[in-house]
Amino acid sequence: MPHIHKLIDFTVEVFIVHKHKVLLRRHDKYKKWLSIGGHIELHEDPVEAAIREVKEEVGLDIELDDKLRPNYEKDETIELIPPYFLNRHKIDKTHEHITFVYFAKATSDQITQGMKDELNEECRWFTKKEIEENNEIVPNVKYYALKALDALSI
Repeated sequence: MPHIHKLIDFTVEVFIVHKHKVLLRRHDKYKKWLSIGGHIELHEDPVEAAIREVKEEVGLDIELDDKLRPNYEKDETIELIPPYFLNRHKIDKTHEHITFVYFAKATSDQITQGMKDELNEECRWFTKKEIEENNEIVPNVKYYALKALDALSI
């Protein structure tokens, strides 16, 4: 999806764990390993966007980790699953993203080709050791991926 706002867009990243591996994608445009994710559309909350982006890009059904969600008697408030992390970063000189970083479990490791407009050269499941030893994974992605493995590996 193209940028919604001129200055800052809200996006989601999802670090998906299956057994003892985390899924990353090599992005065509940026030429680096990233998580699955994308823009939050105007009619969505971050949780809906995270689930949609994963389904669109890799065809997986996921369960977002909701350990951080408040648990109290329900009222009219819908408590969203909070992200594990929240960051703000520059895309170019005039545009930034604020990103909600989620961790999720996948019921399968069988990924499918994403939509034709998605910019993925390849998707791959990484072990903890492979992440630690890979110099092509930028520090924040490496950090989040390792944290997701620690939190969700079975």
